[in-house]
Amino acid sequence: MVAQSGKDLLVKVDMSGDGTFETAAGLRATRISFNAETVDVTSLESEGGWRELLAGAGVKTASISGSGVFRDAITDERMRQVFFDGETPGFQVVIPDFGVVEGPFQITSIEYAGTFDGEATYEMALSSAGQLSFAAA
Repeated sequence: MVAQSGKDLLVKVDMSGDGTFETAAGLRATRISFNAETVDVTSLESEGGWRELLAGAGVKTASISGSGVFRDAITDERMRQVFFDGETPGFQVVIPDFGVVEGPFQITSIEYAGTFDGEATYEMALSSAGQLSFAAA
């Protein structure tokens, strides 16, 4: 994979529950991370005293974070609604030349900031709330 432009990593939200995704407007920086907990099954009989892990066990999670500026009243309002209503709508994360991750996420934090001589900004964090799918590019 060759170098990609960071602006091509997109976070999209299902706007109405019908699978119509729109890019969260104004994001300047985005990040997605995947995690899997391990289940340690090491015992006195473990060969050579090495740790053993139970394959396929544990909890898988994904986290999305982003920051940016307000640009679009419609997606800004949707994100606020999702947070305050505790919804877990579908999100898509488009990773350039890699693929698309899709599934339910909950907004776990949203922060607003601004200075008197600058633009209003926001930061948000999302956590996976169900099974995710991946479609390769």
